[in-house]
Formats: sequence, structure tokens, C-alpha cells
Amino acid sequence: MSFQRQGFFNLPPVVKTLLIINIILFVVKMLMPEVGMKLAVYSFKSDFFEPYQLVTHMFMHGSFWHLLFNMFALYMFGKILEEIWGPKRFLIFYFFTGLGAAAIHLLVVGIQINSMISQMFPDQVEMVLNDGANVLLQGKNYVDIDMRDLNILINTPTVGASGAIFGLLTAFGMSFPNAQLQLLFPPIPIKGKYIAVVALVIGYVMDGSGNVAHFAHLGGIIFGFIFFLIWNKWKFNRWN
Repeated sequence: MSFQRQGFFNLPPVVKTLLIINIILFVVKMLMPEVGMKLAVYSFKSDFFEPYQLVTHMFMHGSFWHLLFNMFALYMFGKILEEIWGPKRFLIFYFFTGLGAAAIHLLVVGIQINSMISQMFPDQVEMVLNDGANVLLQGKNYVDIDMRDLNILINTPTVGASGAIFGLLTAFGMSFPNAQLQLLFPPIPIKGKYIAVVALVIGYVMDGSGNVAHFAHLGGIIFGFIFFLIWNKWKFNRWN
């Protein structure tokens, strides 16, 4: 199966708009880091958390390479899916997988937080919950290891469209399971049905810091898989 190349100005409307918004907000974040902090998503227990962050974090990225990988995948795979599904279906799928991935990530973080809290003294926990955010804003953290780790877990932001992107990779693989793709790194051919899993493994191996939200990536795959199956069953003809 072959796909026709497109220039930027000939991209379908949703993919083009998403690319523009992500790039603009990345530049804004570079110029005004405080904006990036407010638009990232935090644990529900953090003083920094705001409901709107569940959506806005999908348009923020931590580094140029983070942005480049996600936007390249959106450009390569998103344009094909939008052309097949149409703008409405594509947009619904994009946000469904992105929000689902965020839910999985926050659920896992919440479980980790509760596990840590159960092993700490109540006064330590109260101090972190009440003052931890301000401590980090001052560029400091607690000396106590448990308090320090809990504070980081609660008040560290998560950004990126990776959840939605992994959802797109999953949908592409399910739509074109036998399409032959040529990876840039490693430079090997791969069938479409393996692309999401391979991307997940590569991302895990290349992450030396442990700061990547791998459960968000996995959540994108899960929600992309679920939505694709539901979509095929019910067809959603009313959205045509």
C-alpha cells in the first residue's frame, strides 16, 4: 500500500490546526515558562492542578525533540486517518485517546501517591500537601527522602500529545495492518500493526531519566484500541 505525499498547506484541517497550535504554544512556553507550568497537568492532589489542564497539557511539550517526534507522527499518520475518517471523527478520536491516556497516567500516579502516603507519618504528608508546591517554586525540596519523593510525584507536571499520538499509531496499525513502513531509527521496515508497540518499546529504552509518562503512552494505545473496536461495531454513521 502506498500513500500520497502532501505539503503543509494541503493537509486536512484538523491535523493542520493541531500542528499550528502545538508549535505556537511551544514557542510561547520557551518565551514564558510560567505559561507552560499552568498549562501542564498535575496530580489531583497538587495545588497546581486545574481541570482545564486535562486538555491543555496535550498541546504542551517538554523539549524540541519531544515536540518533533509527536508532530512528525501526527503529520505522517494523522493526515491519513483524517482523510479516511473525516475531520469530526478524527477530532473526536484524538481527544478521546488523549484524555484517556491522561486518565490512565493520573490513576497510576494517584496509586503511587497513596502507596507512599500510607507509609509516612501524617504530619509529613500534611506538610507536603500544604507547602510542597511552594517549596518547589523556590527551587528547593525537602531533606527527608520520603517527603522529597512524594513532593516530586505530586507536583511534577506532565505535558505532551503522546497519549493521543500513540492512539493514532494504534488506529493506523489496525486500519493498515500489513502496510510496510520504513523506520528512521532503527532503519528497518515494519508492518503497520506493530508500529505502536515498537514506538512504545523504543520510547522506553531511550528514556534514561525515567521522567517519560509511559503509562500515558500505554493508555493511548488502550483507548485507541477500544475506540477503534467500538467504532467498527457501531459505525457511527450519524457523524458522517
